[in-house]
Amino acid sequence: MAYEDRTYYGIPGGGGDEDEWQPARLLVEKPEDGPTQRETVKVLRELPEPEDSGGFGWGYNGTGTSHTAASVLADALDLGEPEECGIAFMAHPEDRVLVALREDFCVDVLSQFCDEWRLGRGAVLRWARGWYVQRGISELPTAVRDLPPLVDIEV
Repeated sequence: MAYEDRTYYGIPGGGGDEDEWQPARLLVEKPEDGPTQRETVKVLRELPEPEDSGGFGWGYNGTGTSHTAASVLADALDLGEPEECGIAFMAHPEDRVLVALREDFCVDVLSQFCDEWRLGRGAVLRWARGWYVQRGISELPTAVRDLPPLVDIEV
């Protein structure tokens, strides 16, 4: 399967005094560089919020962050639905390696985000590849084995 670039876009939930509260959302976009190009960005899909959950979250480390990590990682690594592949928070059965990957992604990446953020799939895949190497795990998901191309530079 050819590499498909995409950008994950986290939109915070909330609402003012007069507005009805809205949950946080995770969109998957066709990547565009810069704020001018993002004005006409193409949304490929919205990642569904897990059922019976507290919703998506970031900027801290907790249940909402685990839900966000599971959804982003499952999509970026082409693992299928988070609940079915074992990466979802409270999935049965859980995949121990994917759960550890999810929780480290929460600490290293998502807990550092502010309200609104964008993260490229290539960055997720490169982070995941480093995580697998550091853990000494040689069996990699296909998406992590076939990293996106790098920019050519002369050395």
